[in-house]
Amino acid sequence: MIQVRSIRPGDRAAWQPLWDGYNAFYGREGATALPAEISDTSFARFLDPAEPVHALVAEDEQGRLLGLVHYLFHRSTTRIEPVCYLQDLFTAPEARGQGAGRALIAAVYAAAHEAGTRRVYWHTQHGNTTARALYDRLARHLGFIVYSHDVA
Repeated sequence: MIQVRSIRPGDRAAWQPLWDGYNAFYGREGATALPAEISDTSFARFLDPAEPVHALVAEDEQGRLLGLVHYLFHRSTTRIEPVCYLQDLFTAPEARGQGAGRALIAAVYAAAHEAGTRRVYWHTQHGNTTARALYDRLARHLGFIVYSHDVA
């Protein structure tokens, strides 16, 4: 049975390989890896109740972490209430197909509902077909294309 819960300080060692796997999937490894300072700061933010960014983990009956999800609430110009951006979702390869991803998304939906938020959204790469098969069952694809530019 998979349990989803808020991340705890003692989860850092088990969270890090999941975080590294997520980043590797998106090409952030080796020479392009995130600086350790970013991971350290992100993890600290997850534990700070004043921060708008949150982290949940999925664990098995033995307490092993199977997956992670990071999400945040922010204002929107198209709604009065905040919206919820599901920023990162990753399940360990050996745990895929066991319901961890679905459980993590459902937990974000529940957190959003509890916060008075009516919209949860996220994006993924077009070719992420395995994840998109799940996402297509749990949400509606709105057809948006994401642009990004780092300001120097």
